[in-house]
Order: sequence, then C-alpha cells, then structure tokens
Amino acid sequence: MRCRHLFITWQPQEPYGCRSFGFQSKRVPSMEVKLASGEQCLRFEAKPAVSEEAKR
Repeated sequence: MRCRHLFITWQPQEPYGCRSFGFQSKRVPSMEVKLASGEQCLRFEAKPAVSEEAKR
C-alpha cells in the first residue's frame, strides 16, 4: 500500500492495480508479484512523504 505505482480501480472484481506492470488484480499487486515470482517486487518505489501542512 506504500508503493507509488499502486492504484485503486472502480472494478469490484479487480480493485487494485499496478501502473508499473500495467495490470489489475483482486489482491494487492505486491502480493501477486510475490506469489508469481517468489520474490519481492523489484519495481517498488515508496510514495513521497506527506508534509504536516498538506495533511491539514
């Protein structure tokens, strides 16, 4: 949930998507990558930190 490539779709059957790999899934994309390859996602990029002012 902390990856900048993750997005939420409007499709109830595939609520999560990955912009980097270009797919949608029922599970969080990082879980799909882990299940398919057995390794952590190599395209993970942390979301930028949100400043305290932006939170208000």
